[in-house]
Parts: sequence; C-alpha cells; structure tokens
Amino acid sequence: MNMQLIEQLKQLGIHLGVNGLPYRFPIHPNLVHLTLGIFIIAIAFDLMGTLFPLERPILRFLTMPASRSNFFDVGWYNAVAASVVTFFTVAAGFFEIFLANPPTDMKSDWGLGAGSTMLLHGVGGVLLLTMMVAMTVWRGYQRFRWRKGYSQQVQWSYLLAGILILAFMFVHGTLGAQLGAEFGVHNTAANLLQMGKNPNQVLQLIIFSGVI
Repeated sequence: MNMQLIEQLKQLGIHLGVNGLPYRFPIHPNLVHLTLGIFIIAIAFDLMGTLFPLERPILRFLTMPASRSNFFDVGWYNAVAASVVTFFTVAAGFFEIFLANPPTDMKSDWGLGAGSTMLLHGVGGVLLLTMMVAMTVWRGYQRFRWRKGYSQQVQWSYLLAGILILAFMFVHGTLGAQLGAEFGVHNTAANLLQMGKNPNQVLQLIIFSGVI
C-alpha cells in the first residue's frame, strides 16, 4: 500500500472506503472486461471475414445481408477501440494496485503469494497494452497499405497472433481474478470479514443508505 498516495488523497478530502478505494466499485475490473470484449470482437470478426466464402451459403439461407468488408470494418474499429480503452484499463489497474493491502501469509491456487501475483499481473498488463497497440498498428497497415483493395484484408499471421494474445489474456485475467477472489484485494466483503463485521448487514446498510 502506498501510504504517501493515501495521505495525498486525504489532503484532497478523499477517504478510502471499505474496499480500500476512494470509490464504491473498483474501476479496473470493469474496464478489463470492456477491453477483453472489444478485442475478442475484433479478432472474431476478422476471422469471420477471412472465412466469409464458407459462411456465405449460411448467411444466404438465413437471409442475413452481409458483405465481407462489413466484417473487416467491425474488426478494424474494435481493434482501435481496444487499444484506446486499454490505456485507461492499465492506468486504473496501477492506481488500484498502489492502494492495495494484500495478505502476506496466503498462497493462490497457482502457489503464488499476493505480492508475486500483483507483480505478474502488473507486468502482464503493460505487455498486453504494448501487444494490443502493436496489433492495431499492424492491422492499420494491412487495411490502408499492404492489403488495400484485397478481398481478404488481414493476414493469417495476424489472426494467429490475435488468438495467442487471447490465450495470454486468459492467464492474465486469472491472475487478476485471484487477487480479488483469493486474496481479497479491494474486495468489500473480504475486507469486512477481516474487520470482524458481517458483510450481509453492512452491505444492506450501504445499499439502502447509498453510502460507500
């Protein structure tokens, strides 16, 4: 936990809630799911655009009007959106890591301590940010330079790289889930239990009173 940051927040009149954050719900997990969803859509639609000749009879049978370029448009714009959102995702993640107070006497299902899990998750977040921005740049070169005018707008190597990144996201996301579920980092219910309070009673008061 970064005590200097906490003191700076207090000087600004901002106090930490039960979850150890100056706001009711952690921002990072919500942005993570948004980033994941957008990037998955980007790779999925580029893959569907690549396999469009195989899908065309099915689309005709279902009377669904679609062109190959439409799939690639969705892939491109979602790749751009994912690379933008992930900057905010990583920034929120590091802010919340600085305010974390994880237990030191516990191990995750993977046999890692809270500190090691946080370190790996933080480094992994920066790597994901770099990879997603690089993928967007790669995707842009394919769309506007290398494969402009091609019916298949993306390379198979790009799709393979995207699938590998999705696998890395699974591992990275599991580390993040362990921080919240197993170590109780910024977990309101877990923090209340550590304080010797009944989460059911306290959370009911929070919901009905509207306070953090």
